[in-house]
Amino acid sequence: MTTALKDLLACPRCDKALDGVTAGWRCAGCNVEFPDLAGIPWLFAEPAASRSEWRQRLDFLLRRLEQDVQRLDQTLESQTTLLAVTAERLERIKLAVADHARRLELLLEPLRGHEPAAGYETYLALRTRLPPDQGLTTYYPNLHRDWCWGEEENSAALALLEPGFEALGDTPNILVLGSGAGRLAYDVHAQYSPAMTVALDFNPLFQLAVQKITTGGSFELYEFPLAPRASRDHAVLRELRAPAAAPPRLHLVLADALRAPFKDASFDVIITPWLIDILPEDFATLCPRINRLLRPDGRWLNLGSLTFNQVGPDKQYSPEECAALIEAAGFAAPVFAEATIPYMCSPASRHGRRETVLAWHVTKTGKAKRPTRYEALPDWLVKGTEPVPLLDAFRMQATTTRIYAGLMALIDGRRTLKDMAKVLVAQRVMAAADAEPAVRQFLTKMYNDSQRAQRL
Repeated sequence: MTTALKDLLACPRCDKALDGVTAGWRCAGCNVEFPDLAGIPWLFAEPAASRSEWRQRLDFLLRRLEQDVQRLDQTLESQTTLLAVTAERLERIKLAVADHARRLELLLEPLRGHEPAAGYETYLALRTRLPPDQGLTTYYPNLHRDWCWGEEENSAALALLEPGFEALGDTPNILVLGSGAGRLAYDVHAQYSPAMTVALDFNPLFQLAVQKITTGGSFELYEFPLAPRASRDHAVLRELRAPAAAPPRLHLVLADALRAPFKDASFDVIITPWLIDILPEDFATLCPRINRLLRPDGRWLNLGSLTFNQVGPDKQYSPEECAALIEAAGFAAPVFAEATIPYMCSPASRHGRRETVLAWHVTKTGKAKRPTRYEALPDWLVKGTEPVPLLDAFRMQATTTRIYAGLMALIDGRRTLKDMAKVLVAQRVMAAADAEPAVRQFLTKMYNDSQRAQRL
């Protein structure tokens, strides 16, 4: 790691400078050590707890793959009327899934480490947590797109960002925030030869894979297309490699984009590729976060579909609203560009499509008010001394749970659907005309969920 990058790093808990220690980093202000993961700085605000949770997600992934193999085995053994081609396909998938698990476990071996597991209390203290809907393989197909068959899409994404690099200067510092499977960061670094490019992502599978690939290595992982073109395409072993090793000064960092571990004004360019749509934070707050990390006259380049992971309709911003929020956060008026590009067009799948994406580049013109530190959890969850609010969702869930619990208690292996409906009528829970359809609907949902769980 270059001295230049060390000078940019800051504690994700208190923003103070970090000191290098053996196999990691230390914040003197927080008295917390942040490890390296196979040489990649692990700069989550709660380093031990986050690593423990990622290890748990790895264990869950491996158990799920093991269960998939067992289910395939059971199907092959119990179904005596399978077509020969069906049995051949299932056998091929079974072997591929078992091999896939071994390959993932080997790639992610550095994640296991030897630190003691940390409790959830650490997350509560800092009001941070890993996104509950993001697993190690949530965006797994991106690895194959970036490093195997997605050259057309990769080139189109880079081309959309090119206007943002015009008249920028010769050796900028670039941050790719939410770098994912890493190809865009690699391409930008190779194309523009910056002083350094930092690729930040929170997913250790992606960062460990990118580390191997961009240093000139290669490895094989299976692709499991969503809509295979032919029987042979249900499990395809593919080699992942870069066109060439990345030039020096491409650095990887494992951290949370909403608690980016860098000092103020560290970068000349920040790129947010397909990041806005998955962040849990209001775009109005994200804009000053980006401003904080940029140097005067620095540029923010964005690329994506411009959707928002926010519930309220007031947070589902249009491009015009985004422009107003960007300008209010200390930027000039953004320059927008729109293009329709390929999206996940695997040669083994019929599911690929073309997607219209929106890009912009904008220049920082002044400072913005520093946003408060990102907090994922409210006080009533963290401190436990405030009343739990009776949210509409909680009230509805409480009512639903009571009804479901009553219905579940009636399932004893002897009662019929009609018997259960009669009990509800006798207890005056429902009218006679409504009880049987309601019980049927409930049991149908329970049955469908049980079947779906077996297919996962």
